[in-house]
Amino acid sequence: MASHAFAAVREFVTVAAIAIVLSFLVKTFLVQPFYIPSESMENTLVKGDRVIVSKLTPAPFDLARGDVIVFVDPGDWLGETPTAKRSGVIGAVRSALTFVGLLPNDSQGHLIKRLIGLPGDHIVCCDAQNHLTVNGVSLDEPYVKAGEDPSDLIFDITVPAGKVWVMGDNRGHSSDSRLHDPAGDGKEGSIDESLIVGRAVLTIWPFDRVTWLSDYPATFGGVPDPSKG
Repeated sequence: MASHAFAAVREFVTVAAIAIVLSFLVKTFLVQPFYIPSESMENTLVKGDRVIVSKLTPAPFDLARGDVIVFVDPGDWLGETPTAKRSGVIGAVRSALTFVGLLPNDSQGHLIKRLIGLPGDHIVCCDAQNHLTVNGVSLDEPYVKAGEDPSDLIFDITVPAGKVWVMGDNRGHSSDSRLHDPAGDGKEGSIDESLIVGRAVLTIWPFDRVTWLSDYPATFGGVPDPSKG
């Protein structure tokens, strides 16, 4: 009897260990859940949503205009953010489960925005119709939160090599590339591609908001390459 119990425990431990290792590998190389901490991407994403982020973008899959991306804070974009302190056994277990990918990352030190411009893109706000233009093409942006202008800030920038220009869908409540570009040329406001964790592809929680996250090909499909703009 004791030998059967020991065998059952050993099998459970083995299966649990394999599951944890597989989860860690998936989190490291394939996908990772993230928590949405602010209103900057409303109504596409709202505070408290959980999303799945594919780590296969930007490699081996290329970035595309319209992608919703998660990236590491380029430097004081977040400012001082309070951190929830969890102590004791529960805190240790939660931290361990987050580390291996079984719980969503609380997004500390990360931001989520929509990619508007790729390296070399010329982005202007705004044209006579109050639309952003990318490489001369006026954008119809259905993802922008209702009632929000494409931008309260006027700008005319070119995205540097190796960087991207990002903006929140809730344009009036998003600390994005526009607010971190004091020279107005795109050099400081654009973020390094090396900081990108991946592309958010799916909202998984709450259940009534489960949906794929579109990159809006109808909006960006007509934008030419910078050399052709």
